[in-house]
Amino acid sequence: MKRIAVFASGEGTNAQRLMEVFQADKEVSISLIITNKPNAGVIKRGERMGVPVKVLPRASFDDGTLLAILKEAQIDFIVLAGFLLKISPELVQAYPQRIVNIHPSLLPKYGGKGMYGGYVHAAVIAAGEKESGITIHYVNEAYDEGAYIFQARCEVLSTDTPETLAARIHTLEYEHFPAVVDLLVKALPE
Repeated sequence: MKRIAVFASGEGTNAQRLMEVFQADKEVSISLIITNKPNAGVIKRGERMGVPVKVLPRASFDDGTLLAILKEAQIDFIVLAGFLLKISPELVQAYPQRIVNIHPSLLPKYGGKGMYGGYVHAAVIAAGEKESGITIHYVNEAYDEGAYIFQARCEVLSTDTPETLAARIHTLEYEHFPAVVDLLVKALPE
């Protein structure tokens, strides 16, 4: 069985969707939730689904602690689902082409440091964009610059607020993210 760790910093709705989809899968397991926020909603979601959760201080992501935890848990693949810290070069090197992120815009637009959640949607609307969407991409040493795996689009309406646009983006995330992760993980060599 392939084992996935999901990293999340917030409410964890994408992590919840991934846990639900893979709960009965015989080949893939969401085996660990990692968060950097002691009050993150993802903690309760993981606990309700019976998935172990580790809350780690920021320093643990760079000092080798995180890598040791992932190795001990025999993690094969890492999914960033609303995770706000930059991934260390050491972790990228330890999991080459085995870390993916979902971003709530059509990269390369509206990516980079500080561009997440409502900030992205507000910037898309302020720029007068006619469409937005999601980008699922591999993680490298720079924010939102890894190779793109998948994009899905939706219309930006003239009446949109960041909240209404976010709702349509979440629908795309919930529909496509688990399917893309499933394909990538099941294609991993034994």
